[in-house]
Amino acid sequence: MPAIDVVVVSYNSRDELRACVTPLCNEDAVTVIVVDNASPDDSLESVADLPVVRVALDENRGFGYGCNVGWRRGAGDFVLFLNPDARMDASSVRDLAATLVADSSVAIVGPKIVDEDGSVDFSIRRFPRLSSTYAQALFVHRLFPGALWADEVVRDASSYRDAGAAEWLSGACLLVRRDVLERLDGFDEGFFMYCEDKDLCRRAWALGYSVRFEPAAVATHVGGGGGSAPRGNLLPVLATSRVRYAFKHRRRAAAVAEKLGVALGSLTHAAVGRGDAVVRRGHTRAFFAALKAP
Repeated sequence: MPAIDVVVVSYNSRDELRACVTPLCNEDAVTVIVVDNASPDDSLESVADLPVVRVALDENRGFGYGCNVGWRRGAGDFVLFLNPDARMDASSVRDLAATLVADSSVAIVGPKIVDEDGSVDFSIRRFPRLSSTYAQALFVHRLFPGALWADEVVRDASSYRDAGAAEWLSGACLLVRRDVLERLDGFDEGFFMYCEDKDLCRRAWALGYSVRFEPAAVATHVGGGGGSAPRGNLLPVLATSRVRYAFKHRRRAAAVAEKLGVALGSLTHAAVGRGDAVVRRGHTRAFFAALKAP
């Protein structure tokens, strides 16, 4: 197996971190690198006795920044970015690596992500379209849950049975070629959180590479995978990242329309969406964040 660096970025992950890295930290050709984003809970102490590279940052500059610090500390041919609340065994890591070895045109590969009960998390995504942004803002996606134009998330269970190309995949677990990371200069650190995985996949496609879903490899996401909603206090961060992504990758007119769609969606979800008062306040703050971005 090619040399693989496993990069885990932690933030207040003390309760999950050890279970995440233990299955991989004693594997041949695997180096586990844990980057802690200045966690108040001393996350790194939970793995102090394990054979992992520990990197303690003085401040939290975002998920993408932490990922970049991690992969640049290693030297493996491939880099596995793994969320601290995800679990993956060495066999599945080898399955992902085999995909990159077999096809040099694939830059990024992701596994099937499941919940603890084995149900599939929807980790295959499509790049944003105005149709999907406004469909979600106006709850049309609930009327047509299987329509590709109405949602970024691919919710058809049959899409998770076979390997194939994906526009982008959830960043909860991604294996990436080091040479591609070097060409792309890693994650865009302008995204504090959210959309950095989408952006990385889009830039890999732009280089002429592809992104692939490989269901033979399985990761268990304890905290909920691709379909889980962000906590209320993170909704403004998500809105800001979505608008920033639009202005980075779309023509200005389309980006402005996307921005207004994100703001509209925050407003409608604050008014009549699901969730408690904390979530509704989060959507309200996201409305103003979207208008101010980028």
